[in-house]
Amino acid sequence: MPKDKRLSDIALIDQVREGSVEAFEELVSRYESTVYNLALRFTRNQEDAEEVLQDVFFTIFTKVKGFEGKSAFSSWLYRVIVNSSFMKLRKRRSSLIVAIEEDQEHGAQRTVENERSGDEMLDDQLQNKRLREILGAAVDKLPEQYRAVFLLRDVEGLSNTEVGEVLDITVPAVKSRLHRARLMLRRKLHRLFEDYSSRPVLIPVETDLLLAAN
Repeated sequence: MPKDKRLSDIALIDQVREGSVEAFEELVSRYESTVYNLALRFTRNQEDAEEVLQDVFFTIFTKVKGFEGKSAFSSWLYRVIVNSSFMKLRKRRSSLIVAIEEDQEHGAQRTVENERSGDEMLDDQLQNKRLREILGAAVDKLPEQYRAVFLLRDVEGLSNTEVGEVLDITVPAVKSRLHRARLMLRRKLHRLFEDYSSRPVLIPVETDLLLAAN
């Protein structure tokens, strides 16, 4: 690794352009967790996320000369992650997407089995895990342009400006797509929470925030 760990991303990029393997390894060290975690959110599959991780850094290494530095390196990196993740999803779309209606039907059966266990705490945990799974399935079904904005803005916590830089769209477009994404998810999830209203459950934080979002 470069001796000076305080080197900026841009300085490391310059060294990678000059052929420094150590500089590239430092970039990997800094960002591999970010790449993997976001890829996992998009693909919801560990094996696919690991493949995206490899694809992303291969792309960074082979196309580093094309990075002009007009935006932050992290914005370029996020763009590569999004593109690589969607490419992976397109290859296995038929096996990835789970219909929410079918998911709810199976959920009803599992709820009965949970009640038979007689363990209220375990039942709550299982229901909340179920809610997270269905939220993930609902996000999976969003059109790509809305899913990318939702994950980057509401899950990753990027600002509207940063999301715009990553996706190469305007801030008003970010706001518009985010609003549409939230509306679509609320519609998909509304009936689900009515089904669970017969007894209290702990709603996952991200779902609670989504339903409360304007």
